[in-house]
Amino acid sequence: MLAIKDLHAFYGKSHILHGVSMEVKPGEIVSLLGRNGSGRSTTIKTIMGLVDGQGSIEWNQHKLLGEKTYDIARLGLGYVPESRDVFPKLTVEQNLLLGQKPGAKGKKGRWSMDDMYQMFPRLKERRHTEAGVMSGGEQQMLTLCRTLMGDPDLIMIDEPTEGLAPKIVELVAEYLKELKRRGLAVLLVEQKLTIALDISERCYVMGHGRMVFDGTPQALRADDYIRREWLEV
Repeated sequence: MLAIKDLHAFYGKSHILHGVSMEVKPGEIVSLLGRNGSGRSTTIKTIMGLVDGQGSIEWNQHKLLGEKTYDIARLGLGYVPESRDVFPKLTVEQNLLLGQKPGAKGKKGRWSMDDMYQMFPRLKERRHTEAGVMSGGEQQMLTLCRTLMGDPDLIMIDEPTEGLAPKIVELVAEYLKELKRRGLAVLLVEQKLTIALDISERCYVMGHGRMVFDGTPQALRADDYIRREWLEV
């Protein structure tokens, strides 16, 4: 389980996170919602050791603050950034192989190359294509799949549907449900409320670096004040 208590984070002198507390239990999908600049991406980056934090972050009783990002990944946390950081000069297949967990070769994990190609046939079609020439949607698929090749127990995904065509958005939503069916926990940062509320078991809403809501999708739908004050544009 991921447990965060009283987390603070800074960019230089700017205080971004102000005492954030949250948790993600094994096998559940949790959405982290809020407007741009509310602190959602910073929260995920701090969990992964990409931003220095103060407070407490524990993953299955391991304390994460101060750990290197690669060590955090090896503990079973995966991170899919909004920036779709593919290796542009490597092919689709080479990108996927780079995501494979060290020592995982020859061992049966949750995911295989065939799984990736079955979920996203377009990647199979382009498996020998350099990642840098693919569309944004294809790169998003590749980044998601490359992270899965590391066989994480929790995957944190930052804005997976940003800038994607409606048909690809639907595909990504189904993909996230498949992660849950395979026993992964998912922490999802997403702007599209319809998707987040449809697939999540719990939701957090952030505003100005603080948690302003913690509850079920049903409770959030019924809370006009929270949606109007912290979510709607």
